[in-house]
Amino acid sequence: MKSYQLGTFLLRLMLGLTFFIHGLGKFQSGIDNTVGFFHSMGIPAFFAYAVAVIEFVGGAAMILGFQTRLIGVLFAIVMIGAIFTAKSGAGFTGGYELEVALFVVSLHMILAGSGAYALDNRLQKPEEHYS
Repeated sequence: MKSYQLGTFLLRLMLGLTFFIHGLGKFQSGIDNTVGFFHSMGIPAFFAYAVAVIEFVGGAAMILGFQTRLIGVLFAIVMIGAIFTAKSGAGFTGGYELEVALFVVSLHMILAGSGAYALDNRLQKPEEHYS
């Protein structure tokens, strides 16, 4: 395994774990709290449910390396939404720096694919691995 494949694998695990834990938290604290937060910003309740499911299910899929590029796109969209709605007024430091970092790692997953030890690699033809 090449070092960049290992690096992508580590980024994939951390990105997936971060989103999974955030999604889990939304469900554990009561999805109604998330709906209320979205509503307070003028965002329809549907988006609260969508974000929670993307974070939770997408986080698990990212950890497993399943549909990595698609999940990366969904994560990037969620981060753009967070940056421009919930975090934009707070500035970079103490505001949206985490969202920007997660956005950039999501872009990496979109461009690089799943890396090593991914379910995607088991589902693709051998010549498509690490693409």
